[in-house]
Amino acid sequence: MIIPKLKGLYDSLGTSEKKVANYIISRPDDVIHYTITELAHFSGSSEATVYRLVKKLDFSGYQSFKIALARELSVPQESFYKEASEDFAGFVKGILYDNVKMAEQTLQVLDLNELKMAIKMISSARRVLFFGVGRSAAVAQSASLNFALLGFATECYIDPHTQVMVASGLGEEDLVVGISHTGTIRDTIKSLQVAKEAGASTIVITSGINSPIVETADVVLYTAAGEPSRSEFTLSRISELLVLDILYKCVVSELGSSMKKHFNRLEQILRPKRF
Repeated sequence: MIIPKLKGLYDSLGTSEKKVANYIISRPDDVIHYTITELAHFSGSSEATVYRLVKKLDFSGYQSFKIALARELSVPQESFYKEASEDFAGFVKGILYDNVKMAEQTLQVLDLNELKMAIKMISSARRVLFFGVGRSAAVAQSASLNFALLGFATECYIDPHTQVMVASGLGEEDLVVGISHTGTIRDTIKSLQVAKEAGASTIVITSGINSPIVETADVVLYTAAGEPSRSEFTLSRISELLVLDILYKCVVSELGSSMKKHFNRLEQILRPKRF
């Protein structure tokens, strides 16, 4: 999981470290044959920078990093991405493939022990609040609706000022789920800080490994980050939606047979609304 983790760490890296990260992400097949001196030279950095980045990836040394990268590359990879002007069918296929790859990489970075803790926290909370701004707002709204369907007392707040005001009145039985793709959005971070100071529990869903928002969380659920070279505004939010869908279905499973009766009742209520 070197490449997915490197993408998640990318925004928190220094300028020189980003040069090394870019080189590893774009030319991993070459890197596995390089010495640390060669990687430093070709990436335009220093041996100290390479070593510092390797340590941030949780490797004891450069050699163990190369062995792990070689193993990762032994899994066949396929890319369909092309410009729409060159090949429209290939362009569409590439978008679909990119989303499949994001899902696979999310599975690699998602900590199942943290996931289990999140399921218990949601199941036992008095209220579950979802915070997100910008493009994460739509993800938060979708999650809130799903858990409302289960009968949970849940709300979604996407305005930063409202988030802070609501967060200040929370207590120990309340839970806030903060969603931020990069983990660097000041508004969401501040809202979670206020919620935590008020006594509420917090879950963070982000691709930003070791990003500032992580410091506000009791539980962190990491998602795939996507390609650093792509614009933030073209990156899919499929990873966050996938993790929330996993959470939702795990909670349904946790609640057991009572959900079957609940869903049957919902079906009867909604039936008159359909043609």
